[in-house]
Amino acid sequence: MSRQLKHFIGGRWLAGTSRRFGDIFNPATGEVSAQVPFASAEEVGQAVAVASQAFPAWAAEPVLRRSRLMMRFLQLLERGTPRLAEIITAEHGKTLADAEGEVQRGMEVVEFACGIPALLKGEFSENVSHAVDSYSLRQPLGVVAGITPFNFPAMVPMWMFPIALVCGNTFVLKPSEKDPSAAGLLAELLKEAGIPDGVFNVVHGDREAVEALVAHPAVDAISSVGSTAVAEQIYRGASACGKRVQALGGAKNHMVVMPDADPAQAVSALMGAAFGSAGERCMAVSVAVAVGELTADALVQALAEAMRKLKVGPGDQPGVEMGPLVTRQHYERVCNYIELGQSEGAKLVVDGRTIGVKGHRNGFFLGATLFDRVTPEMQIYRDEIFGPVLSVVRVADYRQAVEIINRNEYANGTAIFTCDGGVARDFVSAIKVGMVGVNVPIPVPMAFYSFGGWKRSLFGDTHIYGPEGLRFYTRLKTVTERWPASQAKGPDFRFPSNG
Repeated sequence: MSRQLKHFIGGRWLAGTSRRFGDIFNPATGEVSAQVPFASAEEVGQAVAVASQAFPAWAAEPVLRRSRLMMRFLQLLERGTPRLAEIITAEHGKTLADAEGEVQRGMEVVEFACGIPALLKGEFSENVSHAVDSYSLRQPLGVVAGITPFNFPAMVPMWMFPIALVCGNTFVLKPSEKDPSAAGLLAELLKEAGIPDGVFNVVHGDREAVEALVAHPAVDAISSVGSTAVAEQIYRGASACGKRVQALGGAKNHMVVMPDADPAQAVSALMGAAFGSAGERCMAVSVAVAVGELTADALVQALAEAMRKLKVGPGDQPGVEMGPLVTRQHYERVCNYIELGQSEGAKLVVDGRTIGVKGHRNGFFLGATLFDRVTPEMQIYRDEIFGPVLSVVRVADYRQAVEIINRNEYANGTAIFTCDGGVARDFVSAIKVGMVGVNVPIPVPMAFYSFGGWKRSLFGDTHIYGPEGLRFYTRLKTVTERWPASQAKGPDFRFPSNG
């Protein structure tokens, strides 16, 4: 019998009671490695109730104590990175180096959260009127929830809960049911760091658990990362319930390659950005926009040569550059898009379906795939494929490249490769996308900035982590007070003014 995961509620591991379970696969072998319980609405309610009970005492803790506990968590996380990376690779499939990089980027947000006491300072104005002072406070919301995707099972949760906790909130995490074990290790490390029971909880599950969190009246805010369809559904449902929401959705990230770009640099950047983590990244580059026919011809030829040398295999083996896709279902979905692209008339230059990994016949391996002469009307261009499939779109000039990107319904990330500073500066200004890279293919902001796209890549008013994260997890309160030196006069029925 395979290993069975448990929920983490109130500082204890609790077996699921819904009698519904999902299989967790090792994507490199196709074998079931564990089972995860799917929480019922009642189990979600139990976690929320525990978090509600823990909130008053946690919010009352001095912010420095909350910060120091997060520092201890950071130290434990640094020591636990190899173990966490192994768990990620075993359930997601990405290489160990990629998994370690994921943990490192998550740790950067933890580091930012440790410095939150300096950012929670309010403002103070003395004598705004006669004997009247005004000042502002930022206070925690209460119970907040995180709904996170399979592609970054450690990093994305760490985009959320470290900031939420140091700000004084309690947290309920619903990780992806495809690779949930990383969330369990994060819970263990938080408990070892001294975070009080009930402050951080993990409930596993599927749509029923998500809907229960969205509808629960004691959940004050929801952060989520996932597909656009799911993000929009969560945003609409939670907003209708009066909750604060930040829901990050899908992407179709373009990289413009100008004629003056360094060819080797552009190809190297596209290889890593398109095929790292088997393309299962919301910031993966899935469209290369080549400006000019000569640029496109050279780019396609160089990409094809590099892609055929790409080493595909189990993520825990040395030298492997790309691992398998996360599930058989997702593998088949991406393969269907490759077939669709051919039927739409795109030129299939490199077909990843021909890949074979010795000794892993049942693994979910798909090689790097390259389409040329893709047009914006094609479905393989419009849809987020979320796999190792790169489309080359040919345009006549720079302005056409900008127009194509700005017409796309997604606006998560984009990049331009050029040696022309004027073109790069114009691109940064003209492009209607939330995160922009100049000769940087994956422009994920550092933790002291904030991450998020525009248009249908983000539902809600705030980006995630960084200063925007702090604002999301706190409410602003402004206080106006008077300490009169003499006895108060009679009532004044005029509207308050600075007289």
